[in-house]
Amino acid sequence: MDYKDSSTDALMFITQRPDIVFERGQGSWLTDHAGRRYLDFIQGWAVNCLGHCPPEISDTLAAQSKQLINPSPAFYNGPMVELAGLLTRNSCFERVFFANTGAEANEGAIKLARKWGRLHRGGAHEIITFGHSFHGRTLATMSASGKAGWDTLYAPQVMGFPKAEYNHLDSVAALIGEKTVAVMLEPVQGEGGVIPAEIEFLQGLRKLTRERGILLIVDEVQTGMGRTGKLFAYQHAGIEPDIMTLGKGIGGGVPLAALLAREAVCCFEPGDQGGTYNGNPLMTAVGAAVIRRLLTDGFLDEVVALGEYLAQGLRDLAGKYGHVGERGSGLLRALILSDESGPQIVQRALAMEPHGLLLNSPRPNLLRFMPALNVTRDEIDEMLAALDTLLQGE
Repeated sequence: MDYKDSSTDALMFITQRPDIVFERGQGSWLTDHAGRRYLDFIQGWAVNCLGHCPPEISDTLAAQSKQLINPSPAFYNGPMVELAGLLTRNSCFERVFFANTGAEANEGAIKLARKWGRLHRGGAHEIITFGHSFHGRTLATMSASGKAGWDTLYAPQVMGFPKAEYNHLDSVAALIGEKTVAVMLEPVQGEGGVIPAEIEFLQGLRKLTRERGILLIVDEVQTGMGRTGKLFAYQHAGIEPDIMTLGKGIGGGVPLAALLAREAVCCFEPGDQGGTYNGNPLMTAVGAAVIRRLLTDGFLDEVVALGEYLAQGLRDLAGKYGHVGERGSGLLRALILSDESGPQIVQRALAMEPHGLLLNSPRPNLLRFMPALNVTRDEIDEMLAALDTLLQGE
């Protein structure tokens, strides 16, 4: 593909991008148009759970593309059925609806909860969400999010999303009323600063929502598919939510998402929910290949071990340079800085020699790490050594 004579001006401006064009990726490494290499600890924002271009995905895409790509969501296809079975057999849910993005899955969860509320709770429609949460970029999911400034960006908001305080059960209980249909949260707030929900908080939420007759929705777009060391993060707390959403890692790099629900909650009727590409065999075949890899013996145990290895390295650096510390779960972690130098560190990391390093700073006072789940210890060591150099130069 020849883009050398093309201009980036043809792309709509939505964010600042550096003047590099990535051409190749393999495992934890990317290569740009000039042949420069980058160690990638972002992985598409926790999307590439098996790294760049793993054979499980590239081989599956090649094989499936020669067999069947898109027969229409009005019909069953083999990979759709297989992936739905893999997801339900390995979770507490009985039903799956496939989508293309995490935001679309969350939009579907909101619709499902509101319809359930109309049928079973006298029209209740409010969904309690949390400050600093992130659920997507559609109008409804932006309204559900607690990201600062989003309440006015595309005003008026979609109404019906009162905000509670994360890890504070009493703040949730205080908001529950006749109009409440559900509570929705991320088991780890990723964009909010890699803040894990406390186990007791998740267990308390499940007890509270059952007592009040409302639904519990877990947004596992970032935490699902092995990211925290279990297939789904809610499993750490030993609870059974009513609805779960997946995205990012479920496709390992291709556009795939899912809405899962218990049978008792499923109340969509024909025409209520759909999507042109939803459940197409090209994407769901990849999803099935990804989850089969995650379920191989020892894979998730190694994610836990690698997560602790990375965490210890980050704690050592925090102590060495007087930073606050680290937090996270599995291979979703953050280094909390004592200042707001995060964005500057990200820029300097990109320009390091002999190769660049891709990091993320969702908030100025922290760096977020989302490596491939099969990252090696040598690659973690290389990243930590580079980070050591970057912190020295502050």
